[in-house]
Amino acid sequence: MKLSGWGRYPTVETELAMPTTEDALAEAIAGGGVIARGNGRAYGDSAIGPGRTVGMRKFNHMIAFDDQTGVLVAEAGVLLADIIATFLPRGWFPMVTPGTKFVTLGGMIAADVHGKNHHKDGSMAACVQWVDVMDASGQVRRCSLDENADLFAWIPGAMGLTGIILRAAIRLRKVATGWIDQTTIPAPNLKSAMVIFEGAQDYTYSVAWIDCLQKGHAMGRSLVMLGEHATPDQLTFRESRDPFATRPKGTKRLPFDAPNFVLSKPVVKALNTLYYWKKSRSAGTQLVDWDTYFYPLDAILEWNRAYGRRGFVQFQCALPLESSQAGLTALLGTIAKAGAGSFLAVLKRFGAQGGAFSFPMPGYTLALDFPASPANLALLHELDAITIDHGGRFYLAKDARMTAQALRESDIRVPDFIAKRAALHTSGAFRSAQSERLSL
Repeated sequence: MKLSGWGRYPTVETELAMPTTEDALAEAIAGGGVIARGNGRAYGDSAIGPGRTVGMRKFNHMIAFDDQTGVLVAEAGVLLADIIATFLPRGWFPMVTPGTKFVTLGGMIAADVHGKNHHKDGSMAACVQWVDVMDASGQVRRCSLDENADLFAWIPGAMGLTGIILRAAIRLRKVATGWIDQTTIPAPNLKSAMVIFEGAQDYTYSVAWIDCLQKGHAMGRSLVMLGEHATPDQLTFRESRDPFATRPKGTKRLPFDAPNFVLSKPVVKALNTLYYWKKSRSAGTQLVDWDTYFYPLDAILEWNRAYGRRGFVQFQCALPLESSQAGLTALLGTIAKAGAGSFLAVLKRFGAQGGAFSFPMPGYTLALDFPASPANLALLHELDAITIDHGGRFYLAKDARMTAQALRESDIRVPDFIAKRAALHTSGAFRSAQSERLSL
């Protein structure tokens, strides 16, 4: 069958197995050349095997939970949405969450996902106590800071190339309500947005929507959104009666592939202007429910169809703090000059690196979506070069088209990662379309 990631680009011919037991999983691994796949939310080809893919959604049981410490033990195929639905009513929320709740626990660890609180709490690696991984021989190893510690360091961010994650113990965060105290601050340009970020280091959450089509003094104008978990005394009487309830929302679905003109430069520029104007008028502090703050895109199921049948690619880089402003200015200038607008453009402040092969570094990360057209694919190679020139690197969970050379020029850890794979005898056993493209 043909599979793709969330970006629907590229599509890869593969054989899909859906084991339901560890013995069946070990049998699937025995043939070699497989990769694990959760809910298919990696954007590119990192969760598709060039020959065989092993679906992990049948491993979807929550095993244990400690109400005193917030430690959850669950299988790799459990959805984040189900974790939230089960434990938020009991006063617990994920310590780290990406921008969608439709990801699996195993995928979150393999990608070492980060959220709006990376500057303060780190990435997924920071809340994993232990993880059980099946190796190339079918043996299951428990990995933690105290047991198989070297392998434990190389699991987050390895995209499943150091073994198949079976189950894990993660820490959740104690919260008093399901609401977020959000402060929206308009920033007229990139420099002012970065000043806001640097002054908001004490906030738990911070993120910015950025208008990537502006030039001159308005280049990088943004809406910075800061957040804290709301306390019961901040709720209205009606909300306080059930502090973990969310406002009812209808389920919307994009029922068709949009035509190419929908995300053309004039349309995106108009959307960006309208969005900035509308949100600037309502700037300030307000209470929003957890779903609205963390997962706005989840409000429309299959929103990836907005990019049409050709699909889309996401560019996400991390830049070191000392070169972030110069690098971001160069990236945004190149994008604006090309007229390749991205409505879904996000800027975040990163803190310290987590696992041995984790994506984040202290500095800033910029993420943008582009329709997968020949012109945009060529533009992304220019953005790669700018990122490398400024000491940055790239997020494998979002990559669909980077070259092996670009990866090596951006990340000095690649030789160590390849050596670790060889030492673990995983080079032949675990392979993805991405790992072959990047010669990992």
